[in-house]
Amino acid sequence: MDIRTKSRREFMRYLATSPVVAAMAGMDFANGATAAMSPADAIDIFDLKATAEVNIPLAHWGYLETGVNDDETLRANRKAFEKYYARAKRLVSVADVDMSVEILGTRWPTPIILAPLGSQRGFHAEGELGSARAAKSRNHLQILSTVSSTSVEAVAEARDAPVWFQLYTRGGWEDVKTRLRRAEAAGCPAVVLTVDMAGGPDARHTLKRAIREDVRDCAACHEGSGIAAQGKPMLGGMSGDTAEMDLTWEFLERLRQETKMKVFVKGIVTAEDAEKSIEYGVDGIIVSNHGGRADESGRGAIESLEEVAGAVRGRTTLFMDSGIRRGVDIFKALALGADAILVGRPYIYGLGAFGQVGVERALDILTQELRIAMQSFGTPTLADIGPHSIGKF
Repeated sequence: MDIRTKSRREFMRYLATSPVVAAMAGMDFANGATAAMSPADAIDIFDLKATAEVNIPLAHWGYLETGVNDDETLRANRKAFEKYYARAKRLVSVADVDMSVEILGTRWPTPIILAPLGSQRGFHAEGELGSARAAKSRNHLQILSTVSSTSVEAVAEARDAPVWFQLYTRGGWEDVKTRLRRAEAAGCPAVVLTVDMAGGPDARHTLKRAIREDVRDCAACHEGSGIAAQGKPMLGGMSGDTAEMDLTWEFLERLRQETKMKVFVKGIVTAEDAEKSIEYGVDGIIVSNHGGRADESGRGAIESLEEVAGAVRGRTTLFMDSGIRRGVDIFKALALGADAILVGRPYIYGLGAFGQVGVERALDILTQELRIAMQSFGTPTLADIGPHSIGKF
């Protein structure tokens, strides 16, 4: 975290506690974002981000915002969207816009899915339960992280509908099977195997610097007798090593044989791996570079989507995440072949800013922006969005 970011954060904290803050609510902050005094004040996702930065503890903010090494891939995820432009069809009736999409036999009102993102109580006391209640309120599919700070059973209850379960392999095969059984018992229809974290988190330098600068005593949360004491109930009672298993194609086949849930693979970024995923019978692929947190490829995820979609050619369900911040970003991803998209940081900005109602506001913003994009470009349904809807500079 550089000195400009730190100074901006301190200034915004001052404003948040200042008696004149109401009069300054319209002040223009860096990158055009304005700290929102209420969810309704947030014009876009970046306003929610500005507010969340004030509220979230420094080390936790570093965890949320970190990339790898100098964050090149994290930045590339946003810059890569600028390489594509939308192509509009005119004189098309867009009075009625239908954003609904069918995923594994269930019809959802939008293609916007809440991505798995762990430790959400580190951003707001409501944590994953606040996100789940917002997903229920706005009827969005939610995927829960293995390193959630709330159990899959509690999140499914709060969502009042099945959630999907994202799988890390920490602890060995027996522990993996225990997690699969819990997810199945909680009604999860799909498991999402994340395959892009072989290098581990040690290269997250922005996080390391934020931890160094955070003056709080964090021992109560991050030390204790075992994983459960650290607030990761889906890892509680691990019997084996805390390291991740070595992920191979053989592991994927073993997973498919072990569970009745549909199996998605998250972290595919090349045509070759997409082809092989289909050969191994996956039910879906998620193009993702972990929001720039996994490796320093320097490549934007939307560019990987273009490559992967060209290989998939509609033969399996295809999602994309990493870098999406606006409705037009979603439109571009759909035009390049994604059936739906995942967002992580955008809804966590809402959570960190205002809890459940902030998540609802984030989802409303993205939904409305996607609706406007579809109207602007003459595509009243998702089926109308296709290769003709996009070009590349």
